[in-house]
Amino acid sequence: MQVDRNALVGEIRRFNRFYTRTIGLLDETLTESDFTLAEARVLFELGHREDPVASEIAEALRLDPAYLARIIRRFAVGGLTEVRADGTDRRRRILSLTDKGKAALAELQVAADRDIAHLLRDLSDEKLCELQGALTKMMELLHGSPSEGPAVTLRPYRIGDVGWVIQRQAVLYAEEYGWDITYEALAAEIGAAFIRNFREGRDFCWIAELDGRRAGAIFLLHQDDETARLRLLHVEAAARGLGIGRRLVDTCIEQARASGYRRVVLWTNDVLVAARAIYERAGFRLVSEERHRSFGKDLVGQTWGLALQAGAR
Repeated sequence: MQVDRNALVGEIRRFNRFYTRTIGLLDETLTESDFTLAEARVLFELGHREDPVASEIAEALRLDPAYLARIIRRFAVGGLTEVRADGTDRRRRILSLTDKGKAALAELQVAADRDIAHLLRDLSDEKLCELQGALTKMMELLHGSPSEGPAVTLRPYRIGDVGWVIQRQAVLYAEEYGWDITYEALAAEIGAAFIRNFREGRDFCWIAELDGRRAGAIFLLHQDDETARLRLLHVEAAARGLGIGRRLVDTCIEQARASGYRRVVLWTNDVLVAARAIYERAGFRLVSEERHRSFGKDLVGQTWGLALQAGAR
């Protein structure tokens, strides 16, 4: 079948106008924040690149370097960014977000997630699956997904997800560490407490999906008004090595800041080496550890903490 390419170009332009209008990209600021779309994109790059420099951001976003410099100056004046010299090349200036900048980014991402969720609120699960397939197919056709690797997305939990987390963690820890069924009981207690004691805006659960299939999860739960507790992080064995665990933990930290928590704490065991590496890289510090007998094994339990605000411990 021959396609009228000119007509297709017109259809794509019509879709672009519809989508940019629908999600508010034509508004003066993004998600009713203090940031323009360009500023929000720069803020996102600063928060998600490792050791970013201005030239890399300008190239990635196709921004004029002088325009980017003005944005970064505005961020610096507002206390959102800081600059340091590269340890290996003193001429290279590394940009990073301050705590204030990280909080601003977290608020933007929460607002963006809220707006998209509002856009999808009236769609049935069947239509959501159809939409997800259409988006994936569009990216495959226009850019070619094989060269870009599998698509990883994070979404809020839905009915059935908590039970899935309990089942998958119990099976994985039994297979990988030999833990007995008492760990499944602990995971079930945490999951049940999340559902029964859920507080809007204070408790969260995210599910990581790999090409549309559940591949991991994490919970952020209120311990008290100032402290959030990270719980039940896991990534499926087949999905490891893609940065999913780090994304889940970073999302928890960003949400904790946006929700006004002063600190995040977690409890883990020293045998969970990969998870501990993620926590440490995210800024958590070991607070205490103790030997205990749990899940049929002799273990060393560890408490880790991350201060989100000055003075928090």
